[in-house]
Amino acid sequence: MGDLGVNGMGNPIGKLILYTACAGVPPEYTLPVMLDLGNNNEEFLSDPLYPGIKERRAEGLEYDEFIDEFVEAITQVFPKIRIQWEDFNGNTAVRILEKFRDRICTFNGDIQGTAAIAIAGFIAISRLLHKPFSEQKSLLLGAGVAAFGIAEMIVQKLQKDGLSKSDALSRVHMFDINGLLVASRNDMAEF
Repeated sequence: MGDLGVNGMGNPIGKLILYTACAGVPPEYTLPVMLDLGNNNEEFLSDPLYPGIKERRAEGLEYDEFIDEFVEAITQVFPKIRIQWEDFNGNTAVRILEKFRDRICTFNGDIQGTAAIAIAGFIAISRLLHKPFSEQKSLLLGAGVAAFGIAEMIVQKLQKDGLSKSDALSRVHMFDINGLLVASRNDMAEF
């Protein structure tokens, strides 16, 4: 939850409430977990009543080792678990998903969940327009992790509809605060 620290715990609880209310998932099969690796919010770091760790956020190897230990421990206790990663910053979210996606049942709500909803909307619009999805072009306003997930899923859908990867990529464009994302830019996130 970035610099909300443990005050962001309402978000995972809210997600699980939606799973129960909208999808019928029994609440006893859900477990909200917040990984507190510190935060960089000066107000929280100096607040004697802040309930989370009052240290700057761990980074690098220490951060990655913590995530690895968490995954190892939780999968030992719950071997059939599905882990939904939520609200990690862009580079971290992509890195964690890539690391674990072929090892455990895992899902990133920001990358994959948002993309699934967006793709469903794009497919519905294509049907309303009576224009095949494979003929659509997309311009995403924003280039954060959610937009990355949407772009990636659009490319996958276009490929499923018969386009080559290069043709699919040529139909997806992203625009952020500094303009159109092009190969010559050197101010973009790793993902």
